[in-house]
Amino acid sequence: MWFEVKDTLTEDDVQRGMRSVINDGLASTAMGTFTGGVFLTAYALKLGASNYIIGLLAAIAPLMTLIQIPSIYLVEKAKSRKAIVVSTSLVSRSFWLLVAVIPFLFPVSVGTKILVIGLALYSVFGAISGTAWGPWLRDILPQDRLGQFFSKRMMVSTILGIVLSLACAIYIDQWKKYFPQQELTGYSVLFILGFIAGIIGVYFLSTIPEPRMTVPEKKVGFLRILLVPFKDENFRRLMAFSGSWTFAINLAAPFFTVYMIKRLDFPMSYIIWLSIVSQVTHLVFLRIWGKFTDKFSNKSVLRVSSPLFLFCIIGWTFTTLPDKHMFTTPLVVLIHIFMGMSTAGINLGAGNIGFKLAPQGKATAFLTVNNFINSIAAGISPILGGKFADVVTRYQLSWTLKWTGPDKTFSVETLNFQSWDFFFAFAFLFGLYSMHRLAMVKEEGEVDEKIVFNELVSETRKEIQNFTTIGGMRQMINFPYTAFRYVTIKSKRKISQTTRKLFH
Repeated sequence: MWFEVKDTLTEDDVQRGMRSVINDGLASTAMGTFTGGVFLTAYALKLGASNYIIGLLAAIAPLMTLIQIPSIYLVEKAKSRKAIVVSTSLVSRSFWLLVAVIPFLFPVSVGTKILVIGLALYSVFGAISGTAWGPWLRDILPQDRLGQFFSKRMMVSTILGIVLSLACAIYIDQWKKYFPQQELTGYSVLFILGFIAGIIGVYFLSTIPEPRMTVPEKKVGFLRILLVPFKDENFRRLMAFSGSWTFAINLAAPFFTVYMIKRLDFPMSYIIWLSIVSQVTHLVFLRIWGKFTDKFSNKSVLRVSSPLFLFCIIGWTFTTLPDKHMFTTPLVVLIHIFMGMSTAGINLGAGNIGFKLAPQGKATAFLTVNNFINSIAAGISPILGGKFADVVTRYQLSWTLKWTGPDKTFSVETLNFQSWDFFFAFAFLFGLYSMHRLAMVKEEGEVDEKIVFNELVSETRKEIQNFTTIGGMRQMINFPYTAFRYVTIKSKRKISQTTRKLFH
């Protein structure tokens, strides 16, 4: 039976379930590669989307997850998380067909509206699926192997994502070459492939065993279920960190691709290659971060990886001063390398810490409320960012160093903020505040970030030695690590002092 519920799972059931979870991850990665990221943004821009529409597209998925709140009641009533996940995932992923046929069935004037509707419907049913998916996964996976399992799942998924991204990049370039007047059709083909990959993922979901849900001794009202996580002081601190961090990141991240297309004027193939560079770095460090989450703690990993991502955000503001310069391309490459490295730790740490701190048998309410807060933050921030980007195009903040001598005058523009630069800087500052919130979260096994940092440098040296024997590479790696750690610690101390005065 597809939706059979078992009282207890054998070791064979657990192993089979873990294999199916990995296979679903591969299918989901394929679907995400075909339908998301660079390709979706380029598709929207070709349909005539503005900055506001781009922000709205980024906000749809998190905002639609708000439906997870009433979905808790559905999960508690149905008692079969597998049935909910499989059925809603099937419906959800079918809407990529609607997105794919926009160039064929609808005029360009309404193309972006149909795109928004299609993504909204996809996200609604996907959110319902997510309500049951998290707790179901929580009851299947061994808690002492979460770091290793998720790092393995992310690793194989990243490898597939790299291969598919490269294939898609070549495909798009060739399509533009031979069919320059039908560029939108090329993206439609990718979305259809994404739909097929999504259906394959649904099959693997149907093969995962499900343990019987824990039934409380007495029934608790729906509103009381939602209030339970707020009564847990430590989980409340985690939600404060998650919400503020999600707001900061989603204020900037959805516009990285737009920035490279519009401001830096990078070709699509080059942007995809940069994405592959980031994915390769992500892949290399997944194993390292996975080992650290099990050896130390998720919080310890987050306290090192999160600040590094923040410095990647602020780094975008220096790629133009005010136009492209000789260091633009090297800087963008470095940003993608460190983004891949940091997001590997952030994804593992942020995902695992929620699973770890959610009490056994109450994971549905705890994880859903945490997702609710993250959804609000992730939904509001890109919309504000898109609106903000359209408004601040008329403003500019620059700082020029000028040297005047008897023979000639020499000036260097060291800072130039315009358009997206303003909210990149704001996202950086807000992210530093979220680091203060993370410091208040307690997790068993956490250690000082200095220990994790030293271990990270040691592991990175080993990885570098695997690729090169050039001694100078070690100094190249050590310098940015040391610099970002020094600035981060100083910044966090200042932020902590200021916030302590304001909120305590």
